Amino acid sequence: MPSSTPRPASSATSTKPATRAVQEPRVSSQPEHPKTSSSLVGQKSILASSRPQTATTCSAPILNCETIENKIRKNTQHSWRGILKACQEKDVSKLGEIPVSAFLDIAEKFNLGLSEGEISQITTKYDLNKNGRFAYYDFLQSSILLLKPRESSLLQRVIIQKPQKPMSPGPQTTSFFSTMLRIQPQILHCWRPMKRTFKSYDESHTGLIHVADFRQVLHEYRINLTEEELFNILEYYDKALSSKISYNDFLQAFIQ
Repeated sequence: MPSSTPRPASSATSTKPATRAVQEPRVSSQPEHPKTSSSLVGQKSILASSRPQTATTCSAPILNCETIENKIRKNTQHSWRGILKACQEKDVSKLGEIPVSAFLDIAEKFNLGLSEGEISQITTKYDLNKNGRFAYYDFLQSSILLLKPRESSLLQRVIIQKPQKPMSPGPQTTSFFSTMLRIQPQILHCWRPMKRTFKSYDESHTGLIHVADFRQVLHEYRINLTEEELFNILEYYDKALSSKISYNDFLQAFIQ
């Protein structure tokens, strides 16, 4: 009997460390889970923090600038020649962009009436290269010319019909923009009879007109283009080199 009693006790004591030995690896393995979870949480936080930044830098200024540009559109269209000349004087390298501080002086000179918040938004939008400079050609282009198709509601009256085939425009070079700005006042003065003249040359009613006829119509309304200016217009409106121009797309650029 005495020899048998210690054996259960020894077996009981031997089982307790065994259970502890089994539990110890579990305790030691617990710190590994927070590491993986913290790394995942860190990655999620990085992704979550990056998404709002891209949304605010891209979408918010553009949406807000539509209201701002509509507000100053009339003043810009009234004095765009002076604004363009002032910007070109500041643009020594002829890159189509000037320092933001220079644009602020020009905007104040021509009484565009921009608040500090509006200036911050519009300069952010037209800082295309993210280098702290203002792309004044793109700013004037969106204020004066309508080179991109605009969505129209059912309540709006269609002034210029859309072409049957959507246009695939070419590059918008500085020379092209200067040519369009030069003839813009004359186009606005006579675009309605010019449209009828374009249609008279378009016998098949395709919305397209040959380059020679296009130049002839402009000549009839005392709009004479140099060879370089004609090339700049063809480079944009006749990217496929079909020797035809959509006169509806051409007129649409001047009618807001």
